[in-house]
Amino acid sequence: MRRRMPLNQALMWRLAGTSALRRLERLGWNPARHPDRASGRMGDMTEIDGMGTDRATCVLAPNPSAMTLDGTNTWIIAEPGSDQAVIVDPGPKDGTHLRRVLATVEAQGRRVGLVLLTHGHPDHSAGAGKFAKLAGGVNVRALDPRHRLGDEGLSEGDVVTTGGLELRIMETPGHSDDSLTFWLPADGAVLTGDTVLGYGTTVLEGRLGDYLGSLDRLRKFSADVEAATILPGHGPKLDDPIAVLDHYIDHRRERLAQVEAAVAAGARTAREVVERVYADVDKSLWPAAEWSVQSQLDYLNER
Repeated sequence: MRRRMPLNQALMWRLAGTSALRRLERLGWNPARHPDRASGRMGDMTEIDGMGTDRATCVLAPNPSAMTLDGTNTWIIAEPGSDQAVIVDPGPKDGTHLRRVLATVEAQGRRVGLVLLTHGHPDHSAGAGKFAKLAGGVNVRALDPRHRLGDEGLSEGDVVTTGGLELRIMETPGHSDDSLTFWLPADGAVLTGDTVLGYGTTVLEGRLGDYLGSLDRLRKFSADVEAATILPGHGPKLDDPIAVLDHYIDHRRERLAQVEAAVAAGARTAREVVERVYADVDKSLWPAAEWSVQSQLDYLNER
């Protein structure tokens, strides 16, 4: 059963990087403002734009916010010498960004063969339909049928071979029920969507138990295949996957212990826990923290 997200959280994800948010910001209100930088302004690029591996190139969407860090990473994946590319997470429905992704593919001497989604949150998927049309009517594959264009979905064990690629699909729920991770073995690269970010920690819409299981699985998998890098949905790439995943797992276990201690001390609601556990965190991030804490409380109750 899909958990209902709080209204303010749903609003932040829906607005992040959109023209509606930019209009609101001009009126002095931005519910998704990044605490460390001005947000809602299109065209602010960083060193993240253009990073990647031999087969993967990032085109950074200009939608920075508290929910999206520097913006959404759209990934162009292509086998050297191939005339086809796979696009992972076209990003928000912003024409300037979508056209820039397409122009980057064309500058590589390629065409778009397929679009894949790591999950259905709007900052990753809202532009998929428009981009597919710009690219000539290509299919969009996703785990959730609501975000697909065409008959073919994505699920555990699928292998995408467009343009000679080998891109393997893993189901890694937790950030959302429909979260996927893509393994690009030729580059030793793990594309994690929002399951693992380039910095900071992710917000949970799904169940904490699922998320902890996904982290444990990714940690074991990365060790078994000797993964070389994580290509996240937001933030810079990470060239020590094992250390990053160990940190994520330790952080979640530590936060869970803090939540458990807060409950033992008398906190009863997610808000009360946040006020105790996240007292040193910028209050603009408390709504997101409250959502994650609710997942932790649900996990403790289930356990």
